[in-house]
Amino acid sequence: MASQLRGNDLRQLGFPEGRAIGLALAQLQRKHLKKLSQTDQLTLLQELLANPQTYLTHLDWSHTAAALLPPPSRHIALAERKEYVVFGAEHIEQGAIHQMETAMKLPVTVAGALMPDAHHGYGLPIGGVLATDNAVIPYAVGVDIGCRMALSVFALPPKHLEQRVQELRKLLLEHTKFGGRDVFRHGQHLDHAVLSRDEFRDIPFLRNKLDTAASQIGSSGGGNHFVEWGVVDITDPTNELGVPVGQYLGLLSHSGSRGLGASVANHYTKLAQDTCQLPAEARHLAWLGLETEAGQEYWAAMNLAGDYASACHHQIHHRLAKALGERPLGKVENHHNFAWKERLVTGQEVVVHRKGATPAGAGVLGIIPGSMTAPGFIVRGRGEASALSSASHGAGRQMSRTRAKQELGEAEMRRYLQQHGVELIGGGLDEAPQAYKDIRQVMQSQTELVDVLGSFTPRIVRMEGGV
Repeated sequence: MASQLRGNDLRQLGFPEGRAIGLALAQLQRKHLKKLSQTDQLTLLQELLANPQTYLTHLDWSHTAAALLPPPSRHIALAERKEYVVFGAEHIEQGAIHQMETAMKLPVTVAGALMPDAHHGYGLPIGGVLATDNAVIPYAVGVDIGCRMALSVFALPPKHLEQRVQELRKLLLEHTKFGGRDVFRHGQHLDHAVLSRDEFRDIPFLRNKLDTAASQIGSSGGGNHFVEWGVVDITDPTNELGVPVGQYLGLLSHSGSRGLGASVANHYTKLAQDTCQLPAEARHLAWLGLETEAGQEYWAAMNLAGDYASACHHQIHHRLAKALGERPLGKVENHHNFAWKERLVTGQEVVVHRKGATPAGAGVLGIIPGSMTAPGFIVRGRGEASALSSASHGAGRQMSRTRAKQELGEAEMRRYLQQHGVELIGGGLDEAPQAYKDIRQVMQSQTELVDVLGSFTPRIVRMEGGV
């Protein structure tokens, strides 16, 4: 075993005073690096010091390399707006257009597209897709990192919904939890490998987040998140699910990464805004370079939050399938509020942010929901380059939450649901079906982006509250 190097040894190599020395010494204490001779350790550190850029994505040395580089300039001006494509422009409010125009002026922006369900959000509009050069924008990902849709198709006929409605309602009440306080009690939790991930220990910010993540796993958020039974209608015989054409009982869920994703988004947004000071109209689009320590941390934390969101859905569907006594014939899962490293048709590698937009690469399956009284659609992506291989993530709002509460009444919403044969457990006026755009018009605006394989029509919907 090599004798331990000290701070003065690194200073003699030329390491500057500051965090880089402490980070390097801490890394050398890792088991596989402690085995190196002192000469080999010094040689490694010399190479790191001489070429920190080449170590920015190294599993062991990315943080140290980032600490060796000079900090980026904080004051950044916007550039000339780049062109982008809008799908279904006639359905999109001006506020969302303005936000997209601003995003297309960022110096790091390479390309963009706006989906037909787009509406105003923070930073990037919901329904916005933005490709950047080696930079990730926390608010272009969104607060609910990795929010997703998950559908299970069961070999039971639609009449099962009518004949056993009380039983299915009871299953939702017993096996789903919503919001911050209504979580599974001790002894009811299901374990999952995501809770053992190294990121909870290796990323300082995440070290006190594991307990909350463990307590909330398998539950759903509030707002527009739901778990619902409905009718699946498979219409394309060539569907990749392998499910024959016909109608089936389906289970659809919509939720994200709970408190974990929100805390990651808020923490790294503040870091981004501190190091990347943009004009006021663009301040929520502050980015983190992937060559920086903070950028690498956010990328790892974002992926963890996305995997955690997926784990929550898997547990929801596992609990309900087990209670139902059935195994799914097929499943579809897709997510939004995320960033992916992808290549454009030009060959350039970019970071593609999809904030409220469904990945729709060639052959990629997804589900695009409508509202409580309108069908969602099972789709296959067509890989349309102008849309950055994306599609809408739903119908999109035509009323803000505030406006929906002001203009709609509880009795009116309940009558509307009854007319469409939908039972709602929980929910509020802000999620009334009338607050959403016409999903059929949205789908008509993106026929070149996706092919429709089937649909899902809600019948029994569970949301936060109502218990």
